[in-house]
Amino acid sequence: MNELAVIDVGREALYVILKIAAPVMLAGMAIGLVVALFQALTTIQEMTLTFVPKILVIFVSMILFLPFMIATLVEFTHDLFHLIVAPQ
Repeated sequence: MNELAVIDVGREALYVILKIAAPVMLAGMAIGLVVALFQALTTIQEMTLTFVPKILVIFVSMILFLPFMIATLVEFTHDLFHLIVAPQ
């Protein structure tokens, strides 16, 4: 395996990490924005108010996006195994 192949595998791994983490991170960011807007409009500055909705939305998004995340990771793993087995 030459340097170019290693760089390509590393680049693909970073892309897969971003692809897997993006839905959960975007859901957390969206609910954080909604809660911050709610706090700004109602002048409720309770610190614990931000944590419970974020945790619930992140858990729900994990459940919803878990099949996509697993499929993406399995596809990357299969591609990686095929690179290992393939003759150079």
